[in-house]
Amino acid sequence: MVQRIKRLQPASQHALFVAVQANRVIGWIGVSASRLLEVEPRAEVDGLVVDEAARSRGAGKLLLEKVEAWAKHAGCKSMSVRSNVKRERAHEFYQKNGYKHYKTQKAFRKDI
Repeated sequence: MVQRIKRLQPASQHALFVAVQANRVIGWIGVSASRLLEVEPRAEVDGLVVDEAARSRGAGKLLLEKVEAWAKHAGCKSMSVRSNVKRERAHEFYQKNGYKHYKTQKAFRKDI
């Protein structure tokens, strides 16, 4: 994991925030800024994980607020997040925090 974090370059385009409670990591969130030809600068939540025992207590919301502030500071005009269609609880969480469902798509991957 340390090596993966070190590879996130340039650092100005990526951030990682960690939630700690009683000296224990209870969650983390990763974010990256994208500058693409077809859209204004935006940021995307790359991953958000909160310990199951700590869910619904505000850690996820706080982490989301941190990446939104980071994205604004980085000059991004919007935030995006992708979530597996099966993760209904996560969908509710994002909608509760102001995110709107705007697209359904299929994802493809190829090892190279």
